[in-house]
Amino acid sequence: MTYSRAGVNIDREEQAIKDITRLLEKTFRFRNGRTGAVMQGIGSFANLIDIGDYALGMCTDGVGSKVLVAQELGIHDTIGVDLVAMNVNDLICLGAEPIALVDYLATEKIDPKTIKEIMHGIYEGAKQAEIAVVGGELATLPDIIKGVDGRGFDLAGTAIGLVKKDGIITGEEITPGDVVLGFRSSGIHSNGLTLARKVLSKSMWMELLTPTRIYVKPVLELINNFEVHGMVNITGGGFRNLLRVTDHGFILDKLPEKPIIFKNIQEQSNTSDAEMYKTFNMGIGFCVITSSEEGEIIRTEYGGKTGLREIGRVVDERRVELRLNNEKIVL
Repeated sequence: MTYSRAGVNIDREEQAIKDITRLLEKTFRFRNGRTGAVMQGIGSFANLIDIGDYALGMCTDGVGSKVLVAQELGIHDTIGVDLVAMNVNDLICLGAEPIALVDYLATEKIDPKTIKEIMHGIYEGAKQAEIAVVGGELATLPDIIKGVDGRGFDLAGTAIGLVKKDGIITGEEITPGDVVLGFRSSGIHSNGLTLARKVLSKSMWMELLTPTRIYVKPVLELINNFEVHGMVNITGGGFRNLLRVTDHGFILDKLPEKPIIFKNIQEQSNTSDAEMYKTFNMGIGFCVITSSEEGEIIRTEYGGKTGLREIGRVVDERRVELRLNNEKIVL
């Protein structure tokens, strides 16, 4: 079993994104020379809009098929944390401080109890990220949304953040010899669930509902105190996300042991290491790239309390190479 055979083809998604990007970037000219001018191309974890001394960061994301796990187990008070996390963890990659979010909840039918539980999770995520949820949309779409026993819903959102222009982090300063520091994940987060649901027995699904870790506070503390060259959210596409911030490449030779949830998925699916690291976070949910000197100080001062560790380094050749048990794997 691979992610593609399970129903999600990352390569086709990347091609689709390339195709639509060419069209969407033509809209940038509508704001040229005006407040709201777009500051970079499409392809990063979020984009930036010029609003004077500051840039406004924007991104949008959902929680994917994790909603089916929540529906199947009848547990809905954690999925909102994932919604907040999937958005704010993208915003901070550019150095932006998340400030607000709007949600979009589409349901098969209205169930006030379920909706209240979902919103409780969104509140908890907002509390962790210290953002305001300023509105949203609730839509009843029985002809479109189908779920478990008529209780289907989909959940997505859009977040904004602020960053001073001299504080924007784009990855342009990344150079060979820089180190890659990784924050541990809380579990599977909200990626790869299409594969995980197909291979794990339902007795193991509770662990799939563990909310995505929100990295806002430790990351903002780091960028306010150290020189950070780039940041990467290890989301859909696994460790290939590192290639989104630089034309250089990476060797990851100090990755942690696979958490048990990923070992179980790999055993039940008979999936290769390459496929696993292209699909899941494998225990590292967010990466910070900095100089080796800064990296040593960061690990010493923050590693213990945040679960931050060195996992690799930047190299010239554009690739992501893993070194696992004396084996080299190129993603």
